[in-house]
Amino acid sequence: MSSLTLSPTRSAALWRGLGLALCGAALITLGAKVQVPFWPVPMTLHTLAVFVLAATLGPRLGTAAVATYLAAGAVGLPVFSGTPERGIGLAYMVGPTGGYLLGYLLSAPVTGRLARGRDWAGQALAMLAGLAVVYALGLLWLTRFVPPSGLIAAGFTPFLLGDLIKLAIASGLAAGLHRLGERAQ
Repeated sequence: MSSLTLSPTRSAALWRGLGLALCGAALITLGAKVQVPFWPVPMTLHTLAVFVLAATLGPRLGTAAVATYLAAGAVGLPVFSGTPERGIGLAYMVGPTGGYLLGYLLSAPVTGRLARGRDWAGQALAMLAGLAVVYALGLLWLTRFVPPSGLIAAGFTPFLLGDLIKLAIASGLAAGLHRLGERAQ
């Protein structure tokens, strides 16, 4: 057997992973398009989707789902929140929210690793660590667009309460999905 030939088991795993990454990217896109009225700013649900995927799929597949979402956006598919009004493709990705998008990509393996084998509280803490990565990269990138004196008010404070609520929901969903998976086995 050639080293380039995949065994049927590896081939099935590859197709399964590809399918999960594509479905995960679709779920993140759906979350980005849903706007929930909230104060002080409306909430989208892509943060919730990213963290549920990272916690349930694990670090590799969760990261693959986020990478697939970002790749779809980079080539111009309207996957991001607010598009096309806020631009599409790479133009959107290098705008003010670009650091948060990169933060999703880097938070997925962090969350996925830390959430492994944890109950809902452990998963919530893993997601909180992932959210810290998102905010760190998002705020760092946002310094290109907002003066330091307004950074926290523009890129952190308006979103924190909504993100914490989404993490509480995401950790409950992830824990429930794990229980369902265990029962199915």
